Amino acid sequence: MSTPDQPGAPTRARIVSCPHCRGDSLYAASNPYRPFCSERCKNYDLGAWASEDFRVQSDAPADDQPFGDPHLQ
Repeated sequence: MSTPDQPGAPTRARIVSCPHCRGDSLYAASNPYRPFCSERCKNYDLGAWASEDFRVQSDAPADDQPFGDPHLQ
């Protein structure tokens, strides 16, 4: 019997947590929305990215403020 690490071996489907609703989601080729559980959850996540709800915090000053520490200028 082959193991999943070998080429051509059957892979087992996994159940993962949907990134949006935290419900069960089938992580397999048969789920076109993976890692999401449904098209609704996938579209919700895409909409959040498009509206820039997901951001990386930065210590950079706002665009209308001079760059750097004002005490050092």
